[in-house]
Amino acid sequence: MEFLTDFKDILFLTLRDVTPILALILGFQLAVLRQPLLNPKRLILGGIYVVLGLSLFLIGLEKALFPLGKMMATQLSDPVFLYGTEALPATPDWLAYGWVYLFAALVGFATTIAEPSLIAVAYKANEVSGGSISQWGLRITVAFGVAFGISIGTFRIVSGTPLYLYILIGYIIVIIQTVFAPKNIIPLAYDSGGVTTSTVTVPLVAALGLGLASTVPGRNPALDGFGLIAFASLFPIITVLGYAQFGQWMATRQRKKASKENKDAV
Repeated sequence: MEFLTDFKDILFLTLRDVTPILALILGFQLAVLRQPLLNPKRLILGGIYVVLGLSLFLIGLEKALFPLGKMMATQLSDPVFLYGTEALPATPDWLAYGWVYLFAALVGFATTIAEPSLIAVAYKANEVSGGSISQWGLRITVAFGVAFGISIGTFRIVSGTPLYLYILIGYIIVIIQTVFAPKNIIPLAYDSGGVTTSTVTVPLVAALGLGLASTVPGRNPALDGFGLIAFASLFPIITVLGYAQFGQWMATRQRKKASKENKDAV
């Protein structure tokens, strides 16, 4: 009964949030474009599916993903697990949190691989490039970027270092890479950073950051618990640009090698 009550409340909130979007689309279609709706039955059925799907997804976050991320962060940062004693040190030893960094990296990689928005972008990138951009190549490259970024983000929470230093250094690296990276990959790299922070990644990452900040001595969840999503957006840009630069360097090297072999043959 509790589940049904919660689902009813979330369903009502979802309807409230979706209604302005539907009103905007219908208003433009009927009042501005002055065109009739094509397949109204299919549109109504699709709208019902969207509302039900969003409601089920939101209640799934509330009942499973948020508690799971917080529980794992709490267990991995338990002093008995880290230090073998219930006594917390005054200053946390960042070296003792190795399992936390590994778990954060694995969560970041797994959720990014399963991210629907990244799958859509990789599919379109492969389609418009005529197959030169591999779907799996892009997804794995972005996933490694998210994994590394979230791992660094958890280290920042444990060590208590300022967030802006990491973001500043990261974007300096991005700017330098942008100057030297192939021009056709730059927009895709920037988009790849944005699509990682979506329906699958954000709930677990946010719960992980809040859970970790609430258990590490001297950390404030409101100040230190957030910021992991910024890492998940920044580092995929670096990895995609780096992957493109590496590919460009390999292609240049192959051309030079082939040119040299041709000269030697002559």
